[in-house]
Amino acid sequence: MQKTMRRHDLDWLRVLVFGLLIIYHVGMFFVPWGWHIKNAVIYDDLRWPMIFINQWRLPILFVISGMGTYYALSKRNLRQFNIERSLRLGIPLLFGMLVIVPPQVYFERIANEQFLGSYWDYYTSISFSRGTYPEGNISWHHLWFLPYLLLFSIVLSPLFIYLKRTKTRFIEWVKRLISNWYGFYLFVFPLFLAEAFIEPFFPTTHALIGDWFTITYYILLFFYGFILIATGTIFWNALVKVRKKALLIGCISFTLLILRWLFIEADDWPQHLAEAFLKIINVWSWILVLFAYAAQYLNKPSKYLQYANRAVYPFYILHQTITVILGYYLMDQDWSFIVKGGIMVVGTFLISWFIYDLIILRIPMFYPLFGLKNRKKMP
Repeated sequence: MQKTMRRHDLDWLRVLVFGLLIIYHVGMFFVPWGWHIKNAVIYDDLRWPMIFINQWRLPILFVISGMGTYYALSKRNLRQFNIERSLRLGIPLLFGMLVIVPPQVYFERIANEQFLGSYWDYYTSISFSRGTYPEGNISWHHLWFLPYLLLFSIVLSPLFIYLKRTKTRFIEWVKRLISNWYGFYLFVFPLFLAEAFIEPFFPTTHALIGDWFTITYYILLFFYGFILIATGTIFWNALVKVRKKALLIGCISFTLLILRWLFIEADDWPQHLAEAFLKIINVWSWILVLFAYAAQYLNKPSKYLQYANRAVYPFYILHQTITVILGYYLMDQDWSFIVKGGIMVVGTFLISWFIYDLIILRIPMFYPLFGLKNRKKMP
């Protein structure tokens, strides 16, 4: 069995990308497309950096999760792994749906004048009635990542166990494939097929049931993460060869996407296929860029990283509810984007940190609710 060593760059990427969620969800308050709470003034030009971030922020998290699964299986058999994943993902999901998410739906309802009354009246009367969101009130909102990751983990775990414990021709083929920089780009073709031929018929809903494009797209990325990390040092050495080329390809592909969205109104099949191909090339290029430069500059331990890495999961669970509440009280204020955005970013971070550091960490019974391991069990 291949010896595994902790990759601090992966920990840093996980922290930074999850941290970016705070900024991204604050941005959703100001951009033209729909979100739970909207500012009174919409900033149309903000959509471009938001689109850029949105292209790769979730895909890279699923790739990182696949990589993390490889390491997790080093210490667990199939049964242990699935029990651990079910508890660590399932308990926070259930707790989030019962406690963390309902305030988001409540503030959306009162902002849209769909409900009048206190939060207590809402929670005890209709919060778990009328079916699922958006028609009803039951939702996992931003926590949708958890049930999808749980599904992927359980479904692929037998295959992952086999690939990890058996020397296969498939992994050897992947090693040869990525030894040339252009081999990395063969990974785009299954993603392109999903984007081109599944997404038009099954647009993203995050409802899990029937969400076939989202399931297909992200389970591929999750699988990619596992098999790439399974190649060992081959992957990290190959990133050195591809990083500058991927950066150039990423810049070109995103520029072409912007030009397509700005100047080409046609939406026929040739245009759809071209856009789908550019999207996938763009996504995959930036994922490679982030892995490559993180490996070059961030693969080093830090006491701050250890703290931040443990805080990521609770911050993820808490942050959007705090952002929505802050947004509700700021939405009609006659203040600038900088002032409102700054208050929401800093406020979300500080309130999340306050709850995490001064409450969650100090009461061990809260650990399972926020996906935390007991300190004495942490490596």
